[in-house]
Amino acid sequence: MTLTFNDPSEQQRWYAVDDGVMGGQSRSQFSVVDGEGRFHGEVSLDNGGGFASVRREPHDFESTLADARGIALAVRGDGRTYQLRLKSTSLGDASAYRVKFTPATDSWETLHFSWAAFAAVRRGTLLTDAPSIKPADITQVGFLIADRTDGPFCLRVKYIESL
Repeated sequence: MTLTFNDPSEQQRWYAVDDGVMGGQSRSQFSVVDGEGRFHGEVSLDNGGGFASVRREPHDFESTLADARGIALAVRGDGRTYQLRLKSTSLGDASAYRVKFTPATDSWETLHFSWAAFAAVRRGTLLTDAPSIKPADITQVGFLIADRTDGPFCLRVKYIESL
């Protein structure tokens, strides 16, 4: 199944979880504009901050990942490195599986990630004893930026697709 951004109501399914939860001042949001999703905002390193993220409320897309071999994204970036993050019932609430990527700035590109590309993390630290990702246990999809760089960012997403 493919998650697209043609329906403006998709924007309502996404919410920000930024470093304000720990005193930081980064801010982000997810917008649906002209058939694309946009994860955008500003990262601030002030007050020990330095990350911004958005998550999608669980809906029909996550359930289609159970039989998938991985995930593909059609994205366009701004020169910064992002993370695709997957929440799972296999990990604790503060943990997720992530894969890092730095998308092209001058054109759309499709990135393919097998489940083996994802690493379990908790607050940025790799979890070496975590179980391998089980697609049927994925409950949430999201994006995060934590590249230790102040300033604005914008990740454009045309679609997210199960492989």
